[in-house]
Amino acid sequence: MTVTTVPTVLTARALLLDMDGTLVNSDAVVERVWRRWAERHGLDAGEVMKVVHGRQGYASMALLLPDRPVEHNLADNARMLAEETADTEGVVAIPGAPEFLASLRGLPHALVTSADEALATARMAAAGLGLPDVRVTAESVGASKPDPEGFLKGAAELGVDPADCIVFEDSAAGILAGRSAGMRVVGVGPRADLHEPDVVVPDLTRVRVEAAADGTIELYVR
Repeated sequence: MTVTTVPTVLTARALLLDMDGTLVNSDAVVERVWRRWAERHGLDAGEVMKVVHGRQGYASMALLLPDRPVEHNLADNARMLAEETADTEGVVAIPGAPEFLASLRGLPHALVTSADEALATARMAAAGLGLPDVRVTAESVGASKPDPEGFLKGAAELGVDPADCIVFEDSAAGILAGRSAGMRVVGVGPRADLHEPDVVVPDLTRVRVEAAADGTIELYVR
């Protein structure tokens, strides 16, 4: 991973946070659920796993089975969300996530996730993390990442111009969504480094947040 080696200071008015891979490591359950799905459809599980991170399930299925009726994907998506919500074995916080979220109390920030509200609640609880007050979940948008709708909606709900927001993301779809929204992106973890975020860190222990006197957020990345 090509991590940031020189301390970097970024200034923003709001932070928009992905969940899976960014705040929460849910790879174990994602692998279990999607490998079962791949087997049912005769697909190579390794190739499936290259697609699914960051997107809503139905959007991944549309890429993997392009000729399949959308209603079948939506039905499968609902079933898989229920499976994932019930299965929290191995779900843990990304290193530094508890401290990072604690440092954001009182500062403008939102969760922007491809999970629905039930799954986001279950995974954040399993990881021992509190949910931000402002949340943009699967029910809140009409299009999945890499569409920028979720991040733009998060910025709007916080009353902040998109150019003044910084996104935290781990996946190709999420990083593209942040860039398409006109936002800067801090990549978290090894997947992020493959997709050229503005800066990349191995985890959230490398990020520090301070409130500036003018109401902006100073983000120190090392």
